[in-house]
Order: sequence, then structure tokens, then C-alpha cells
Amino acid sequence: MTFSKLCNKIFNETTEYYHEFDNVDATPENPYDQGTIENLLFRKNWIDAVQWHLEDIIRDPEIQPQEALKIKRRIDKSNQDRTDLVESIDDYFLDKYKDVKVAPDATINTESPAWAIDRLSILGLKIYHMQQEVKRPDASPEHLEKCNLKLSVLLQQREDLSTAIDQLIADIEAGRKYMKTYKQMKMYNDPSLNPVLYKNKK
Repeated sequence: MTFSKLCNKIFNETTEYYHEFDNVDATPENPYDQGTIENLLFRKNWIDAVQWHLEDIIRDPEIQPQEALKIKRRIDKSNQDRTDLVESIDDYFLDKYKDVKVAPDATINTESPAWAIDRLSILGLKIYHMQQEVKRPDASPEHLEKCNLKLSVLLQQREDLSTAIDQLIADIEAGRKYMKTYKQMKMYNDPSLNPVLYKNKK
């Protein structure tokens, strides 16, 4: 099984699992052993699924301001958790390929494997929800037609992205490309870097 197939399998299963609860406060049971890449991939997609629905909830025009602020701060934390997890996935690849002999003419990619995998996870959620729209019994024929077209594009996008991820991993494994990761260094959550937070401490 290629790595992208493993990702897509786990992302599909995790998204389906989330919708058994369809509750942003649900507590999942990770079926994969701690320390495995499968465990990380499950956690990644679960975070994305919860955040997807938080983004839906916060757009309710009837939402109360206090509740919206509470959800916005929860989304901020989720974004930080998502970033931390992506970096953990890259750590897995860095460790796995640490002994690869890099070719003298090796090149660097525009993004690391984990950030491409991040996009694949979110793409899986887009596909799931577009499939729901395609099956909506109360939707107009025009809506269903538009969603079917969008679904076709998303499925092609997943196929292309999956191929690109597998090619990138193969290139890293063969030494044709090398990994170099940069921490995201998000500033807004850090009380020592966000001026609004550190000015309030004075």
C-alpha cells in the first residue's frame, strides 16, 4: 500500500467515525497504537473534522456573540494543535529517512510531506461533505448538478495530490529531494510575541 493510500484510508474511516457522533465535543477512541504514524494520521483528521464543524457553527447568523467568541478561541487552539501535529508527522519522516544519502544535485520541495498530507486530510473532508450535498433530498436539480461537478473536481484533486505525495516521498527516499522543515512559529497564541497580550501584562 502506498503512503497516500494509507492516508486516504485512515482519513476516510476517521471522517466516517466522526459523523457517527456528529458532535464537536465527542471523545474519540484512537484505534492505532501510540507512537505510530497511523495514530498521528487519525488524530490529524479528527482535529480537522472537529474544526470543520466549528467553522460551520460560528457562521450561524443567530449565534450569540459570547458563544461565537468562545468558539473562535477554540478554533485558534485547534489551529495550533493542527500545526503541532503536522510537525510531528514531519518528524516521523525526518527520522525515517535520516540515513538516506542525499544526491549532490538533490532539490528541496516547496512544502514538506506533512503539509501536503495536511491538505489531503482537509480534502477528504471536502469530498465527504460534497457527497452529502449530492445526496440532499431537499436540494434543487441545479444545486445537485453544481455539487456533482464540484465533487468530480475534488476527486481528481485528491488523485493528483495523492500521486504528488507518493512521488515526493519516493524522491526523499532515493535522495533526489531532501527534507528541511521550518516550525510555523505562530505568534498570535504566544503571550510573549502577540503585542495585544504582552502590552496587557504591563
